[in-house]
Amino acid sequence: MDIHDLLKPEAVKLVSTVSSKKMLLHAVADLAGQAHGLDAPSTLHALQEREALGPTGVGHGVALPHARVKGIDSVKAIFIRLEKPIDYSAVDRQAVDLFFGLLAPEDAGVEHLKALALVSRTMRDSSICEKLRANDDPETLYTILAEAQRQKAA
Repeated sequence: MDIHDLLKPEAVKLVSTVSSKKMLLHAVADLAGQAHGLDAPSTLHALQEREALGPTGVGHGVALPHARVKGIDSVKAIFIRLEKPIDYSAVDRQAVDLFFGLLAPEDAGVEHLKALALVSRTMRDSSICEKLRANDDPETLYTILAEAQRQKAA
């Protein structure tokens, strides 16, 4: 599995207008609708239900919101970088500015877990996070994420 399989360039966005976790989840759902043709209200509901189980802020300014969504046939990804970090109830209590969201089919098993592991490994790399934070252009952000695996393999 490759990030190219999950993330499309149009699913990467820099956002400046989000000031809360609730607003961010709305932005993720809206972007999923625009980039992947998903139903934004049902995507938002699935993300909110998942967050109710426990926050997906994994630390170091990174969150990995993920949920199972009706009506999709493969795992889809969304990446949002915020201009201003927000409180996301992360495990280390740090504000979060990098969000790599995953949306999976309701019956996805191993595929969903593999995608989550891939994204988690990618976002644990501090050099990748530094590059993401240093760039505002969505195309550049996509390239950084898409090339992350290739650089590790080299």
